[in-house]
Amino acid sequence: MSEMREDPRFPGVLIHQSSYVDDGAVVGRGTKIWHFCHILPRTVIGENCSIGQNVMIGPNVRIGNGCKIQNNVSIYDGVELADDVFCGPSCVFTNVNNPRAGVSRKDEFRKTPIGRGASIGANATIVCGHSLGEYCFIGAGTVVTKDVAAFSLMAGNPARRIGWMSRAGERLGSDLVCPRTHRRYELHNEALVEIED
Repeated sequence: MSEMREDPRFPGVLIHQSSYVDDGAVVGRGTKIWHFCHILPRTVIGENCSIGQNVMIGPNVRIGNGCKIQNNVSIYDGVELADDVFCGPSCVFTNVNNPRAGVSRKDEFRKTPIGRGASIGANATIVCGHSLGEYCFIGAGTVVTKDVAAFSLMAGNPARRIGWMSRAGERLGSDLVCPRTHRRYELHNEALVEIED
């Protein structure tokens, strides 16, 4: 039987009995941590997040509010998620460019900031040291090897921009108007910006 319980260290947080949250971690109210997860010390998870089955986070990782991290994701030291980031099942983050089992590289971790509202598809790989702009959309199986601009729709190996996405997660047509919200966007020097009404 699946049993979620509230840990007295984290009021308003539900943690499955099979998961471990180490001392020194901080978890925000309304967050749920599902089966077989491990949250390492000095990890900060915001409010109202969903941490799926078999997820490992930390140490020294910051997760914003409202993030959804699906099953089988590991988020290592150097990765930081802003608010409302979606990490699809089995997506991969790295934190060292040239790992060797016999060579310690803990002083070489590369920063990988993920912008607000970004979506990372299932089985995508994010190579460390690159930033993902806000509301970008990384397609399933994509391999990101360079910085990604805000609102970009990325696909392939290596990733290339194949279009633009709205804040609401809809692909934009040539008119750059979101079909869901009717918000307008404009291109300025290869950067997409949302037009304020």
